[in-house]
Amino acid sequence: MKLWGGRFSEGQSDLMKQFNDSFRFDQRLYAVDIQGSLAYAEALHSIGLITSAERDSIQKGLEKIKNEFDAGQFEAKASDEDIHTAVERRLSELIGEAAGKLHTGRSRNDQVALDLRLYVMEEIGQTISLLEVLQQQIITKAEAHMDVLMPGFTHLQPAQPILFSHWLLSFFWMFERDKARLNDVLARTSVSPLGSGALAGNPFPIDREKIAEKLGMASISMNSLDAVSDRDFVAEFLFALSLIAVHISHIAEDIVLFSNPAFNYLQIGQAYSTGSSLMPQKRNPDSIELARAKTGRIISALVNMLIVLKGLPSTYNKDLQEDKEALFDSVDNLTLTLSVVAGVVDSLVVFPEKMLAHLNEAMLATDLADYLVDRGIPFREAHHKIGEVIRYAEENNIPLSEIPLPVLKSIAPQFEEDTQKVFNFRQAICKKDGVGGTAPKAVASQIKAAKKILRAK
Repeated sequence: MKLWGGRFSEGQSDLMKQFNDSFRFDQRLYAVDIQGSLAYAEALHSIGLITSAERDSIQKGLEKIKNEFDAGQFEAKASDEDIHTAVERRLSELIGEAAGKLHTGRSRNDQVALDLRLYVMEEIGQTISLLEVLQQQIITKAEAHMDVLMPGFTHLQPAQPILFSHWLLSFFWMFERDKARLNDVLARTSVSPLGSGALAGNPFPIDREKIAEKLGMASISMNSLDAVSDRDFVAEFLFALSLIAVHISHIAEDIVLFSNPAFNYLQIGQAYSTGSSLMPQKRNPDSIELARAKTGRIISALVNMLIVLKGLPSTYNKDLQEDKEALFDSVDNLTLTLSVVAGVVDSLVVFPEKMLAHLNEAMLATDLADYLVDRGIPFREAHHKIGEVIRYAEENNIPLSEIPLPVLKSIAPQFEEDTQKVFNFRQAICKKDGVGGTAPKAVASQIKAAKKILRAK
C-alpha cells in the first residue's frame, strides 16, 4: 500500500524501491511517529473530523502497534516504504476504515519533520545525562587526587607546574559548555511543524498550539514552507555532537600520552585496555584511541548534512531523507563513546611520583620573573633577564637553583639570597589562587562550583 499511488498506472521498479525506501533505518522513529499521530488524532476529534469512537479506535490501534515495536514483534512488509507507511498500513489492518482518516490534512512532510524534532529532543536529554555521568567521574577522580603535582604543557612542551586535579577538571568545563549548547539547540528544536501540510498549511482548523503543548514542545512554526524543509536543528545538533567529540578527543589524546611509559603518569584500567596478538607485554589504550577516532566520523555527519542542505530549493525535497542515517549513526556512536570514556576516567590509576619526577626548575622561570617584578622591574624587562638566566644554566648544564648568586646579581642586582625560595613547586602552584587558578584553594572552589552545577540539573 502506497500513500501516494492513486495517479500511477505502473508499479515501482525494485531498484527504485531499494533506492527510495527508508524503513530499514527510519523505523527507529516509530515511538515518536506514534506519539505525533496520537496527538493529531485528538486534534482531528476536537474539530469533529473523526468521532469519539474513531479516535478511541485509532488510539488503541496505535498503542498496539507501539507495543509490537517495543517487543520486537512488528512484522514489516515489502510495501512498507517508510515508518509512516508501515504504521498506517498496520493501523488499517487493525481497525479498518477509520485508519484512513488519520492522515486528513497532514502530509508526510510535516509528519517526518515532527518525528525528527521529537527524536532529537529525546536524544538531547539523553546526551546531557551521559555528559553529567562523565562530569561526575571527573569530579570524583579529581577529588581523590587533589594535591598531586604534575607538569603543565603548552605546545606539548613543559611549561609550569599545576595540580593533576586542575588538569582533569579542565574537561569538566568543556563538557559543561557542551550541555549549554545542547540546551540552546533544544530551544530551537522544540518547535512543532505539525499543521504545515505538504507545504501550504492545513485546510482544517486544528489547534496547532494545543498539539504542540501535548507533545511537550515550546512553540509552533510560523511559516509552513520553512517548517517542512527546516533541518537547521539537525545541523545544530550534529555540530553540538561534533564539538563534544572534539572535547572527547582532547582528553583521549592526553590520556594516551600520559599513559605512555615515557610519561607513566596514568594507567587505564584493564577493563578498558587491550593486548597485542604478537607482543605479550603490550597493554594498549584502545578504548580511548577509538573514542578519539570517532570524532572524524561524527564531524563527517555534520559536513554531510550541510552539503545536503546547501543547494536545495525551498520547501521539502527528497534530499532531506539523507538527514537521518548519519544522524542516527552519530547518536549511536557518541552515546557509546561517552559511556566508555566515563568508564576510562573511573578506571584511571594515577602515579603521583612519576609526575613529580618530571617537574624541573625551568618550569619556575616565570616565578623568577615575578620575583623581579616584586622588586620593581617591569615584567617585559624581567622576562628578558630571566631569559639570560636560563641561557646561563643551559650553557653550564646546571639547574637554576645552582646558579651562584654573584652571577644572578650580574644579570639583575635585585636578586638576593631569598631567590632560593622561588624554587618550590608547591609554593608556585599555591600562588595561583585566583578564580580558575591551579592552587589547591582555587581547585577546591572549582570542585564546589562543579558539584553545585550537577546538583542543580
